Amino acid sequence: MTIYFYTRPGCHLCDDAKKVVVPIAQELNIEMLERNIDTKDEWTEKYGLMIPVVEMGGELMAYGHVERLSLLTQLKGRVNE
Repeated sequence: MTIYFYTRPGCHLCDDAKKVVVPIAQELNIEMLERNIDTKDEWTEKYGLMIPVVEMGGELMAYGHVERLSLLTQLKGRVNE
């Protein structure tokens, strides 16, 4: 399984969210791919005002202020499906 972490340079919320997302991905043994939304117009249009965004399997898991417990609960549910 892979989670996608959408971000952009200079995004302080993204920096904070990354400190939450990386340990959770490691704990659940999920691959995390970081994507800079500025590198693809499609990502900029879709997530520009929402970043940071955590997505798995095309489903939005978290965005903006990423809460550890909420994200962990959602991802555990997906991993155990």
